[in-house]
Formats: sequence, C-alpha cells, structure tokens
Amino acid sequence: MREVIKVMNNMMNNMLVGKRVELVKMNDPYTTLPPGTQGTVIMVDDLGTIHVKWDNGSTLGLIPGEDIYKIVE
Repeated sequence: MREVIKVMNNMMNNMLVGKRVELVKMNDPYTTLPPGTQGTVIMVDDLGTIHVKWDNGSTLGLIPGEDIYKIVE
C-alpha cells in the first residue's frame, strides 16, 4: 500500500509542479490568504500537501479534500 501512495504522490507532483492555482476556500481560520489569491505550485509532499508560492509571498500549502482551489490556465 505504501508503494501505491508513493506512486500517486509522484504523479501528483509531476502533474502540478509549475502550475498556477487560485485559492477558492481554505479551511484554516488563521490564514490571511483571501479567496482569489493566485500562486505557483512548487512541490507536492509525501502527505499530499500541495506547496504553493503565493503571489503575495506566502508559502502556505493546500490540503486536498480540505482546501478548495482551481488550476488557472
């Protein structure tokens, strides 16, 4: 099972790194990132957290299934 998770994370990493994303909603009561903030995906870690360098300088990660985002074409 661990190998399957590793393969899935590698696929997510390859698909998302370098893509532009826009925050729709973050389920973090302490974040200062407003909806509509855009950034560039820099990596996907082993837990599936999508690390983003936001245009405002933040590097807060997105948690799939918890946070809502869209890929900007």
